[in-house]
Parts: sequence; C-alpha cells; structure tokens
Amino acid sequence: MSRILSVNVGTSMVTDYSDAGSTGIDKRPVDGPVRVEAPGERAFGEVGGSGLAGDAISDRRFHGGNAQAVYAYAREELDGWERELGRPLSNGMFGENLTTSGVVVSDALIGERWRVGDGLVLEVTSCRIPCRTFAEWLGERGWVKRFTQAALPGAYLRVITPGEVCGGDAVEVVSRPAHDVTVSVLFRAMTTEPALLRRTLAASGTLNPDHLDAVLRRLTRT
Repeated sequence: MSRILSVNVGTSMVTDYSDAGSTGIDKRPVDGPVRVEAPGERAFGEVGGSGLAGDAISDRRFHGGNAQAVYAYAREELDGWERELGRPLSNGMFGENLTTSGVVVSDALIGERWRVGDGLVLEVTSCRIPCRTFAEWLGERGWVKRFTQAALPGAYLRVITPGEVCGGDAVEVVSRPAHDVTVSVLFRAMTTEPALLRRTLAASGTLNPDHLDAVLRRLTRT
C-alpha cells in the first residue's frame, strides 16, 4: 500500500552554514492532521514559505513557494542511505515534509498528481538540488557529490487541492502525463547529464518555473 509514513515539520534554528543565518531543515514527525495549502509565490516576508502549516522555511530565495510547497522522500531510499552510511536516518532527516512508503518518488513523472488522504491533491514539479546546508546538516564528507551520483533526489510538489495530511494516509496516483520525464531524469539533466536537458522540455507545462528557466539558459549555451 502506498502511504504517508510521517508528516515532518521544522522550526527555524540558528546556524553558521546557511547564508540566511538559520535553517528549517531539521524536520521532525508530528501528530496530524497538518493543513497543506499553496503558500504563494516565493518572496521574503510572510508568503512563499512551506505549504505545511507550522513548517519553517528560512532561506526563501531558494526554498518554498508554490512550486516547492511540499518535499517528499521515500523511506525505501532512506533505508538504502542508512545501509550505505552505516547510521540511522529518522523520518524527516533529509528535510522532507512527507516520508512515504510504497511510493515511487524519485521516479515519479513531472506533472504526476497524487491524492493524499481524503482530499489533498499534490502535483510533482521538480527535484531537490543538494546544497551546502544539506551537506553540513548531515555531516557526511563529500555528501553533495554522493547524493548527486545516486540520482535519488526526492520530489517537490505543488498544491492543487488544499487539504490535511497525517501519518498513515493513503497515496494514490490519480493522473500521469504522457511524457517520460521523471524527477530523476530532471535531476540528472541539471547535474551530471546535460545531454538530457532538451528531453526535459517535454515537461515544461508543469515543471518548476525556476528549473525550467535554468534548463532554457543552459540550452542556449550549448
């Protein structure tokens, strides 16, 4: 059964490894239900943060906003990282809002829609690109390179129909686009395999606008 294992939110903590001076990457499971709705376009101030009520987004230059309202990561992929790193990784450790079970997250199609629980509908928009904050938070040598090589980035999602979510909610894929651009393909195109960039344009209608701009800029240079 495809389901949400845990819903994870974070509070802002002061740090010296984020340009913003603080980070909300420390996401921890909470008892639900948690309200999920579109946070607005990314901007400094009260809008453009996380789509989950009570979840902190510190650096809104690169995180949060409508196209990155929710971040999901599969428990199966966390388990793989546990084996590789030789350490436990709790739900939320990668800064994900939704830790899933039985959901194909990194291989989900851009534009794929999920119904979560009774009414919440989310749409896959893009991949996570690893940053210094993520690397410092995990404390693993060469983490950005290792994460990039694995090409298991997890998925960002936008809110199509707001609703509530809690651990145990079922996840159902209710629609899939006709193209073959997965989250992993997009990630590889933007990191290690630029030959895939043109292929990602098939998903341009639902792709995170920031990532689409980045793809177009890179294509003009090739």
